[in-house]
Amino acid sequence: MKQLIASGLLLATFAAAAQTDLPAVKVTAPYSSIHAGYLISGDFRVDPRMPSVVYPAQALVKDDILSIEPVHLQDNEYLVLQECASADCHEASIVRYWNSDHIGGDDTRRNRVWITHENKYFLWLKRLPEVSGQSCGQGWFKSDATTTKCGSHFTTFQQISPPLMLIPTGELAAYHQDVLKQAVLTDPEPVISQTHEGSTYVVTYEGGSTVRVRRMHAAQDGGQEDQASKGSPKS
Repeated sequence: MKQLIASGLLLATFAAAAQTDLPAVKVTAPYSSIHAGYLISGDFRVDPRMPSVVYPAQALVKDDILSIEPVHLQDNEYLVLQECASADCHEASIVRYWNSDHIGGDDTRRNRVWITHENKYFLWLKRLPEVSGQSCGQGWFKSDATTTKCGSHFTTFQQISPPLMLIPTGELAAYHQDVLKQAVLTDPEPVISQTHEGSTYVVTYEGGSTVRVRRMHAAQDGGQEDQASKGSPKS
């Protein structure tokens, strides 16, 4: 894996240089609504210099709740939320990822990310080779205890890496390291359309996968709250 990281230095330099300097923190934003005591905003954008990167127009701050709802992901797609892990963003840390097996469904907690500190966060979609657990010894029957179970998706990744790089780790990655070396260095999927549905930002990637994104923050003025909508914030 060290070789993969070294090969990605050029990509890391480009990604860091293109990272947009976000303006001063201001929770109130366009495409906003008040619901259940929360200010809900869909003010996200795609950086035109990096057409695969979705980022909040205003920096996320402590106690924001980021709602990320993948509507559909292909079997070989991984939706990744990263944050800068160094001042110049030459390194980034994985906050959360989603694949077609774990897109949340009715479990809205899976789709919500509690922001514990202000930072630069960005969302992107990556395709990795489709794999089968059978290639590392997994049998046809899950009940067969004599074979190694690797699954059909990569589920562990290097925590710190250059931005826009997703580096699988673990047994399944070890069995597919040759194809992964090239795949890790390929660009993320570009965004082909973006729109706002009220206070929800909806982005569609090449290939058709769609993701709905919202930012929630406790409203400062409870008097603005719609009394008819009190309760837990909807996802």
